Amino acid sequence: MKAYATESIRNLAVIGHGDAGKTQLVSSLLYVAGATPRWGKVDEGTTVTDHEEDSIARKITLNTALAHLEHRDTKINFIDTPGYAAFISHARPALRVADCALAVVDGVKGVEVQTEKTWAYANEFIVPRIMVVTKLDKEHSDFGKAVESAQKIFSRAIIPFTLPIGKEKDFRGVVDVVHMKAYELGPDGQAKEIDIPTEGREYVDKTRERLVELVAESDDVLMEKYFEQGTLDEADILPNINKAIANSKLCPVFAVSGATLVGLRAFLNAIVDYAPDPAHHEAEYGLPVDAPADAEKIARKYSASEPFSAYCFRTVADPFAGRINVMKIISGKLQNDATVLNSSRGTMERLGMLHSVQGKQLDKVSEAQAGDIVACVKLKETQTGDTLCDKAAPIVYPPVEYPEAAIAFAIEPKSRQDEEKISVALHKILEEDPALHFTRDAQTKEFLLSGSGQLHVETVVEKLKKRYSVEVTLHPPKVPYKETITQRAEVQGRHKKQTGGRGQFGDCKVVFEPLPRGGGFVFEDKIFGGAVPQQFRPAIEKGIIEAAKSGAIAGYPLVD
Repeated sequence: MKAYATESIRNLAVIGHGDAGKTQLVSSLLYVAGATPRWGKVDEGTTVTDHEEDSIARKITLNTALAHLEHRDTKINFIDTPGYAAFISHARPALRVADCALAVVDGVKGVEVQTEKTWAYANEFIVPRIMVVTKLDKEHSDFGKAVESAQKIFSRAIIPFTLPIGKEKDFRGVVDVVHMKAYELGPDGQAKEIDIPTEGREYVDKTRERLVELVAESDDVLMEKYFEQGTLDEADILPNINKAIANSKLCPVFAVSGATLVGLRAFLNAIVDYAPDPAHHEAEYGLPVDAPADAEKIARKYSASEPFSAYCFRTVADPFAGRINVMKIISGKLQNDATVLNSSRGTMERLGMLHSVQGKQLDKVSEAQAGDIVACVKLKETQTGDTLCDKAAPIVYPPVEYPEAAIAFAIEPKSRQDEEKISVALHKILEEDPALHFTRDAQTKEFLLSGSGQLHVETVVEKLKKRYSVEVTLHPPKVPYKETITQRAEVQGRHKKQTGGRGQFGDCKVVFEPLPRGGGFVFEDKIFGGAVPQQFRPAIEKGIIEAAKSGAIAGYPLVD
């Protein structure tokens, strides 16, 4: 596979609510572009990105997956993310490396809860957006209502770039509002140009006028020209559409159906024309190795002439290929068998063969340039969130932060044989999903598996069984009760021992006061002079810590 220049790359994170049609959309785009010979369908379990057994069985996306296609000499990388609440945090690393978010909205249901959640993630990572309304061939679908719901919830700068021709089962084509052309899907599956239908022409013209207004609003010079002329010249509109989208001042909407392929050819052209390429970023910023968070930052531009650096945003524990690390090249370029620095861990890594990811398939590439996404197999140290870079120009990019786990289960192997394998298997699964946590409760002695929801944890149990032949049971964890004090108390103790000679005498007062919840244990030495010799004071603290392990009420640890 050839290497693509930075300006010929588009990286899109596909986000939205579960069942909005994200995976089917990606699969259909791959088919229309000729990237796959077979038209994969979710209902048949044949899509490129939902290739794992669990995803196929449940007909939902459980893990972030990647696919790519070439259209008009441009490589388009899709990062297909889960849309269900238990897995929604997977969208975060995808948006961290995406140059544009592709927000997918169900044409029947409109904007939903996880649409809003992932949109907020895109705001956090300052990612430009393009929106598609899918399933317009379905009964009760309504493009206008879906767009209105998005404008009401998100922004008035959301504007259709294509409008549907026909409704529900009669949805057969689209009107390109930017170029004022219409296309209809023919019996051969190809889009053919037709005249803009007279029915609905008034709405097309109004949408076009609104588009021109939004382009004018995105730039002060254009706004002044718009007020003077009452409109903008074509030469002003097209170049500034890209700028407005890249600056998040405009979000185009496209009418499509992943199930019938209507509108997809026009949408592919729009991705090439309007989606920002990686170089639209001013720069990516990182820190020197071992520097504090407030240290002066280092900038890296998306340019092949810059020193090499890359950010690893996805790890796959493949039972056959081993660990697969997927990374975005931020700066410079990368070739096969390169040896680079993992600046996050202070180790050197030999990368071996580079690959472009197509679902579960790895396509070999000899070189990749800034902005592209590639995978490496069997790296020894690299994990999700790590930075790889040129040893001569080290930099560390900040890793993505994940939400705290929402639920925890105690996990037990069903047999002693499984007990020996469970830690190794879970470690591999946790490499894939940083939102999971596996810990041992020091008080209850239970092993705890924590995740974003019950479904999140249950899928881990299925992976343990199917991938690693490890069977486990889940049950609610024991409650690790603790005790505390509620008011100030003073305790005084005396020690007397007379066995001849000078004897021993000690008198010590200890004051106990409650701390705020989570305050832990604080020991303050308020002894003046040598009333208690220095060598005896650590023993007092040690004694209190030891006594606090078993409270006076029920023997639970004493805290705060």
